[in-house]
Amino acid sequence: MNVYETDEEKAEAIKAWWKENGLSVAAGIALGLGAVFGWRAWMSYQDRIAQQASAAFEQLIATAQSGEVEQVQAQADQIDREFPNTTYAALAAWVRGRAEVDAQRLPEAQAALRLALDRAPDPSLKRLTALRLARLLIAEQAWEEAAAVLERYEDDGPFRPEFDALRGDLVAASGQIQQARAAYQRAIEGGAIQANLLQEKRDDLPPSS
Repeated sequence: MNVYETDEEKAEAIKAWWKENGLSVAAGIALGLGAVFGWRAWMSYQDRIAQQASAAFEQLIATAQSGEVEQVQAQADQIDREFPNTTYAALAAWVRGRAEVDAQRLPEAQAALRLALDRAPDPSLKRLTALRLARLLIAEQAWEEAAAVLERYEDDGPFRPEFDALRGDLVAASGQIQQARAAYQRAIEGGAIQANLLQEKRDDLPPSS
């Protein structure tokens, strides 16, 4: 049996319901449309920011190839100020770090790589940056700092062989020959990029005492 027996009763019921609930329904529709258009505006804004950041990064690459380290520093800093929440901020700091190393400005290079590590939004990019930073710290004989970076970022993922290689360098420098030999071997077996060099390093280690 129908709740409302006649068309007139149905019409009156609809009018009453609309009078009671119409404002909230209209508000819900307005909010829904606002969310849709707001989302589109946000995505358009993000696309525009990404395009601007990409253009700035391309300019930075061109400057880096010219060897103008001061200009590289300025452009990388500008990208970090204007696009801090994009991957380009991390990549710009990466490029700056390489330019600083080439210019033999190692403290500045270390600062740039630490910034890249902080800005990197992706775990893979963080680990790549950590590898580069740890390599620089080992070259500077900053053993404790290098060990801290390795311990924080190394895992059993695809970069593990490269971390093992650096771990070998680190413990070899401290005279832990057996541990260094094992770390180099793990890196070689894991498919580290410079396996031939690691083989030489392992073979050149003195006998374990």
